[in-house]
Amino acid sequence: MSTCQDHITFWNGAKMPIVGLGTWLSTKEEIQTAVNAALEAGYRHIDTAYLYSNEDAIGEVLQQWITSGKVKREELFIVTKLPMIGNRSEHVERFLKKSLQNLRLDYVDLYLIHAPIGLIAKHDDDLFPMNADGFVVLDNNTDLVDLWKGMEKQVDAGLAKSIGLSNFNEEQIERIVKSARIKPANLQVELHAEFQQKSLRDFCHKHGITIVAYAPLGSPGRNAFYASVGMAVPDLPDLIQNPVVVKIAEKYKKSSAQVLLRYLMQLGLAVIPKSVTPARIHANFQVFDFNLSAADMTELGGLDQGEKGRTFDLTTTLRGADKHPENPFRNH
Repeated sequence: MSTCQDHITFWNGAKMPIVGLGTWLSTKEEIQTAVNAALEAGYRHIDTAYLYSNEDAIGEVLQQWITSGKVKREELFIVTKLPMIGNRSEHVERFLKKSLQNLRLDYVDLYLIHAPIGLIAKHDDDLFPMNADGFVVLDNNTDLVDLWKGMEKQVDAGLAKSIGLSNFNEEQIERIVKSARIKPANLQVELHAEFQQKSLRDFCHKHGITIVAYAPLGSPGRNAFYASVGMAVPDLPDLIQNPVVVKIAEKYKKSSAQVLLRYLMQLGLAVIPKSVTPARIHANFQVFDFNLSAADMTELGGLDQGEKGRTFDLTTTLRGADKHPENPFRNH
C-alpha cells in the first residue's frame, strides 16, 4: 500500500489534494467532459485560471455536481489565478470576482498571481495585449509587494481561503515573504523529471511554502498550441518514452505517466496533470497504490537537466516580456 499522503498541508492548515486536474488548452466541450470524468474518478482538486478562458464551462459542471448533492462545496479544492493584465493591487478584486462569477462559487480555495510580469490591456478580455509590432504591452510599474497587499485583502473578504504565487523566482518570493501580512501558502511552477528545481524546492520548504508542479508530464500537447498562435515552439522533452521511466514503469506494471506523477508526489509535491481524455484522467489518479523504492527515486532524480530542462519561459513565447523589470527568468 502507499505511504504517500493524499494531500499537502498549507501553513494555515488548509489541505490541498495532492493530485489535481490541469485545465489549460481545453475547449468548452473538452473541459466539461474532463471535469466530469475527473470528479467521477475521485479528483477534488481542479486547477484553472482567468487566462485559460474556460472558467465558465468548469463552473457549469461544478454547479451541477454541487446542486445535485453528488459533492459538497467544502469537499472541492478550486484554484484560479490573477491574469497578468490584472497585476495591480486595485485590479485584484475585480478579476477574482469575475472568476468567481464564472465558476459559480462564493470563494476559491487558492488564488494565485499567475506571473510577476504585468501587462497593460484596454479591456479585460485582452489577455495578451500586443502593440502594432507584435510585442506585448508591458506595465513596467508592476509593484509585487503592493500587488500582494491586494491579494491579502481577498482573504480578509472571504473570497479566497489561501493565496499564493506562480512562475515567481526565489528573489521575488523572498520580497513577498518579508513584507507579507498573510504569507504565500503555495507556489505553482513548472516541475518535472527533467526540470526538478531543487534549489527552489529547498527555498520554499525553508519558508513553509508548498509547491504544485505544473507540466508534471512535460506538457506534450503544447507544441500544436504554440504553433497555432505563432509563438516560438520550445524543444519539449519526451518524458513518457524516457528509458529510465519506461523501465521503472514496467517493474511496477504502471504507465510512464503514473511513475512520473508518483515520483513528484513522493518528493512532497502536488501535481496537476492536464488531460481531456477520460481514460487518461482516470489513470492519472491511479497513483496511490504503489511506492517507488529509494533506488528508483535516486535514478529518477538523476534525470534532472537543471536549467536546460525548463520549457515554460514566458519571455520566449511572449515577445518583449524579457524586458519587464520583474521578468522571473532574467538570471537564467
